[in-house]
Amino acid sequence: MTPEDLRALCLSFDAAVEDFPFNPETSVFKVLGKVFALTALDERPLTVSLKCDPEDAIRLRAEHPGLIVPGRHLNKRHWNTVTADGDLPDGLVRELVEDSYDLVVAGLPRAERLRLDRP
Repeated sequence: MTPEDLRALCLSFDAAVEDFPFNPETSVFKVLGKVFALTALDERPLTVSLKCDPEDAIRLRAEHPGLIVPGRHLNKRHWNTVTADGDLPDGLVRELVEDSYDLVVAGLPRAERLRLDRP
């Protein structure tokens, strides 16, 4: 996956925006003010930190050692850092980004969730 593909994917979700609260190099993708993805699009390898169900996080790390690791500078129970331009299939990366978005949306108040396309 290229940096352009990753940015386009993150911005393809309803109400998703790109923000730079930390520095100009770190893209932070949010839905209604809540973070679902963080990445430095210019770094190689290209990695993205994504929210993940804790049980799935452990399983994914075991299945893809070195490519999916505990989230850097984040709660390691709930976040994974995924190498997006390595040996992981693009389809899996897309699925993990979507899962992160869905987890964040599920945690939003009901009134905010109803404004989005997803239940």
